[in-house]
Amino acid sequence: MSELRKDPIIGRWVIVSVERAKRPSDFVVSVDWKEEKLCPFCPGHESERDDTELFIIKDFKKQNGWITRVVEDKYPILNFHGDIERIGEGMYDKMDNFGAHEIIIENSSHDKTLATMSIEEIYHVFWTYKQRFLALKDDKRFRHVIIVCNHGYGAGGQLKHPHSQLFATPIVPKSIMEEIEGTKEYYNYKERCIFCDIVREERRLKERLIINNSSMIAIAPFASRVPFETWILPVEHISSFENISEEGTMELAKVVKETFMRMEKILGDCPYNLFLHSSPFNKYLASEYHWHVEIMPRLTKLAGFEWGTGFYINPTPPEMAAEQLRTVAVNLYGG
Repeated sequence: MSELRKDPIIGRWVIVSVERAKRPSDFVVSVDWKEEKLCPFCPGHESERDDTELFIIKDFKKQNGWITRVVEDKYPILNFHGDIERIGEGMYDKMDNFGAHEIIIENSSHDKTLATMSIEEIYHVFWTYKQRFLALKDDKRFRHVIIVCNHGYGAGGQLKHPHSQLFATPIVPKSIMEEIEGTKEYYNYKERCIFCDIVREERRLKERLIINNSSMIAIAPFASRVPFETWILPVEHISSFENISEEGTMELAKVVKETFMRMEKILGDCPYNLFLHSSPFNKYLASEYHWHVEIMPRLTKLAGFEWGTGFYINPTPPEMAAEQLRTVAVNLYGG
């Protein structure tokens, strides 16, 4: 029978539709990239775009080579230049469209993915994330930073070249606030981190556990919103991603690569969204929070019921998804 499952962090309800249960072969979804005449992120095109470069890890094996680059988005949805002016119009609130919108070009190779990059290359991606978190944290106008990766046209991606986007905002996004409020409520009741309890429970039960090592785990969350939704969490309680160590970044890179290798083996190169959630900055820090990565494969579409009610309908139970991902054979160091 179908089940209603409640997300323990924010209280969101999900319908796990067992009667409609689908295995990986039931989903036929490709990334479906748009054709590109000229990739603006490939090496050699830097001067043509005249990007404002914010950060770079150079590849000294190649002349003018680089491993990752961070540039300002040429068409930002948030405007970095200016200041915050909060305005009230009667009962309505608004402010200037202030924030940071950056592009992290994850690799110099046009065709690589998180499944095909080396562990070292993925390490550089997440180390770059950390450096941008630290740089923006020093700007007291910002309260929060989130990383978003849209892979595939069906997930909102426009360019095939591996890249992600960083958004820094003067307000804490509603989805993050809901998580923070949930973690604080849980902590006030039990004096424990809810994410730490999730880590312990999933390691104990093992039925939704995909990858388990001493510092990171990957799980199919109990109230998964979409088929094969996956979370990666540090075992140690760390509220802010920018506090990750070099060793922790390398362990994260290993788990990220293995997760995407397993997904690609099961689902192919499907569209997905990746989010890196971290605590707000400075005086807005939520020490009860626990940074984590969420991966949302785009295998189904929301319809009227979902939009009208806020419920998600998931036709693949997370236990089934976790078993498929956990048992598929991959060679992490085999390329």
